[in-house]
Amino acid sequence: MVKIIFATSNEGKMSEIRAILKDLNIELLSLKEAGLNPDIDENGETFEENAIIKAKIVMEMTGEIVLADDSGIEIDYLDKAPGVHSARFLGEDTPYLVKNQYIIERLTNAIKEERSARFVCAIACAIPGGEIVTRRATIEGYISNQISGANGFGYDPIFYVPSYQCTTGEMLPEQKNEISHRGKALRLIKDVIIKHL
Repeated sequence: MVKIIFATSNEGKMSEIRAILKDLNIELLSLKEAGLNPDIDENGETFEENAIIKAKIVMEMTGEIVLADDSGIEIDYLDKAPGVHSARFLGEDTPYLVKNQYIIERLTNAIKEERSARFVCAIACAIPGGEIVTRRATIEGYISNQISGANGFGYDPIFYVPSYQCTTGEMLPEQKNEISHRGKALRLIKDVIIKHL
């Protein structure tokens, strides 16, 4: 069985990734499960650059196939902020409840069309002795007027998807994985992984 490391310590993210890649015959490990705690400076200007930085460093440390993602939310009313700074927005240790409340307050005067936003996910797959391939996917929606839903993590409780009439924080995990930016990007990169199994 091929071992693949996903360069994250985020348990919420890992459970999503495992569910989406469950049909592949791989052993999928988080950084923590692989016993790794790399000091990675995500200083890229795009989601792709940050994903590549993470995947390359961990692949060089381990000699294993490594997947890494960089994802975040772009809010048009805030000039696409927080974007690549989504995880570190308002400070790295700031709880998402505070971040989400802050965003809602910043958009108090924004009408619906101005509240447009998207989740973006870029995934990099680093193959030892080979190339680094990236795939990007998005999901479009709006910023909700209030925090709703206890599922998912991060900005899910304020990201409203009109076709489902709820936030991604109110969706069942299977439902979210079907339409999410990360779900789409992982399905796009599956072909790359399968080639190296």
